[in-house]
Amino acid sequence: MVIDRLENLERYVSLHPLFPQISHFIKEHDFLSLTPGRVILQEDKLWVNVDQAAPKKRQEALLEAHRKFIDIQIPLTATEEMGYTPLAHCTAEAVPYDEERDIVFFSSPVETYLSVSPGMFTIFFPEDGHAPAITEQGVRKLIFKISL
Repeated sequence: MVIDRLENLERYVSLHPLFPQISHFIKEHDFLSLTPGRVILQEDKLWVNVDQAAPKKRQEALLEAHRKFIDIQIPLTATEEMGYTPLAHCTAEAVPYDEERDIVFFSSPVETYLSVSPGMFTIFFPEDGHAPAITEQGVRKLIFKISL
């Protein structure tokens, strides 16, 4: 798991061959003008979901994990809390793995909460259980999905 400021994103482009394309997209777009929905950057390999997440409390946020994709999450309109627990500690499966959506949910406890503000980003790898979008008022955000 990585948490950092957007101005430092270039430091991470070597982690995956598709990360430079994300960096380019971020530099070239006005995030708040993007229409909610999915923007395909490379079919079946890279896209960004422009999402408006509803308000959520800590106790409502289940940990999730992915097997085939890496997430880069960028809050746009509000600070959000994101829960984090290493996948190895996520033992109480709440919703079985959905291969089509590439997601599994856990009712295991969150070990750490991170405060992620606009201008920051997180990278969640398959070994990272995460509970995003914990906010009182909801949050508009970008979620990049990167194929392994």
